[in-house]
Amino acid sequence: MEVKIGGSVLRLKQGDITREEVDAVVNAANTSLLGGGGVDGAIHSAGGPQILEECRKLGGCKTGNAKITTGGDLPARYVIHTVGPVWRGGKGNEDGLLESAYRRSLEVALENGLSSVSFPSISTGAYGFPLDRAARIALRTIAGFLKEDPSITEVNMVLFGKNDLESYEEAWKEIEADVG
Repeated sequence: MEVKIGGSVLRLKQGDITREEVDAVVNAANTSLLGGGGVDGAIHSAGGPQILEECRKLGGCKTGNAKITTGGDLPARYVIHTVGPVWRGGKGNEDGLLESAYRRSLEVALENGLSSVSFPSISTGAYGFPLDRAARIALRTIAGFLKEDPSITEVNMVLFGKNDLESYEEAWKEIEADVG
C-alpha cells in the first residue's frame, strides 16, 4: 500500500527491514543499545560489529528518544536506534512515549540530512504494545510529521508478518480522513 502525503510517500509493506535500501532503517532497540532480540537482533546481526561499536559510545538511549549510528554492512547507510515503551496496560504514558519514538526518529533523520527512512512496528513484539493501537499511533505520527516537513520524501513501514501488515492497512483506513 502506498499513499502520498504532500510531496512524500508513505508505504506499508511486508518484508525484512535489514534489506531496505534507504538512507536509514530504524531499530526498535532497548535502552542499552547493545543488541537484543527481534528487530534489534536482526539489525545487529546483519549490520555487523561496527553498529555495536558505535552503540557502545552512545551511552544508551531513553525510552521515546533516538540516536544514530552507521549502517555497517546493511544496505541502509545509517541505523536510527529508538526505544519504544514496554506496554503496562496504558497507564504509564505508553502512547506518548511511542509517538515520541517515531517523531524523534524522524527528527534525527532530518538533523542528519536523510530523506528516506524505513521503520519496523516499534514496541509490538516483546514489549507487548497492542498492534492495532500502535499502528494508529505510528501512522498518525508519521503522517503528521510529513505534512509539517516534506524534507523526508520516503517513509516505509516494513512489517514482518502478514497480520502486522493487515493491522497497519486497517489502521490507515481508520485515520486516513484525519491525516491524509
